[in-house]
Amino acid sequence: MSGGRDLWSAPLGEVPGDKVEVIWEVLQEVLDPEIPISLPELGLIYDVAYEEGVARIDLTFTATACPCMDFIREDITDRLLSEHWIDRVELVEVWDPPWTSDRITMEGREKLKKMGVSA
Repeated sequence: MSGGRDLWSAPLGEVPGDKVEVIWEVLQEVLDPEIPISLPELGLIYDVAYEEGVARIDLTFTATACPCMDFIREDITDRLLSEHWIDRVELVEVWDPPWTSDRITMEGREKLKKMGVSA
């Protein structure tokens, strides 16, 4: 089990109106296993879609041999499947464009700075 799971909120009681927006919000709870900031803040999530119970997440990793790939896949899937309105999660790995530190959000940069990490 990776870090951050103890910070996950309880699943929603109702089916949200804007499911894609809520998926983005939920993904903010999924932290990188090595650096405790969210995958969207790191710029690892490229796109989110939802159709008929299926959440599709386009994501990348910081490197093709990232040692945390399995943990990240598992955390995304487990967090999303905890929502009763999501029946299945499809993870689509995107390597083009490749991830660079330019993809880190301003919020992510601020959190990294507080940890003494420059980006």
